[in-house]
Amino acid sequence: MKYRSVFDIIGPVMIGPSSSHTAGAARIGRAARHLFGREPKYAHIHLYGSFAKTYKGHGTDVAIIGGLLDYETFDERIGQALETARKNGMKVRFHEEDAHTDHPNTARLKIGDDDGELELVGISIGGGKAEITELNGFDLNLSGSHPAILLIHNDRYGAIASATAILAKNEINIGRMEVSRKAQGEQALMVIEMDQNIDDTVLSELERADHIIQVAKISE
Repeated sequence: MKYRSVFDIIGPVMIGPSSSHTAGAARIGRAARHLFGREPKYAHIHLYGSFAKTYKGHGTDVAIIGGLLDYETFDERIGQALETARKNGMKVRFHEEDAHTDHPNTARLKIGDDDGELELVGISIGGGKAEITELNGFDLNLSGSHPAILLIHNDRYGAIASATAILAKNEINIGRMEVSRKAQGEQALMVIEMDQNIDDTVLSELERADHIIQVAKISE
């Protein structure tokens, strides 16, 4: 694993007790919140491996819900996240799963409201870092270490070119790009990591681009 600074080694500023079970879990929840675009009305959290065994003692439950409330890892409100979510009308359920996963700190989040639903799989890889490995059935590798946009689009000729042309016009450099699809001619997903955050005007342009169905942003 490559580290960008000494803070990646000693971990982020965070509410304890554990960087992997608390800070990493909060980042998984916050990534789901940003990709969904709003606070969900329900959240079904499926926990695997070490997460399933120790989530109450290590604060994984409050951390994930804190992330869904858009709290940073250092936000002192994380400790009351479950109570806040319920006051806001969010229905929360945790499921302890026995199935084997590739990583011991794995969570599958199913969140939604009357207008939509999102399913995401995240892993906490240590030091407060998290990766998103699946989104709505698409496999991906999203670290959250760089600003990123995710574009769900129709699998058509020109979809990728229309998105990259908009980024080039706005002088936004692409650091990494990944494209996947469920089947030929169906929905596909672009994951684009960039060197800087982009503003909402660029997102609006991308939403109007040819064959683009949905755009989501994760800021650094």
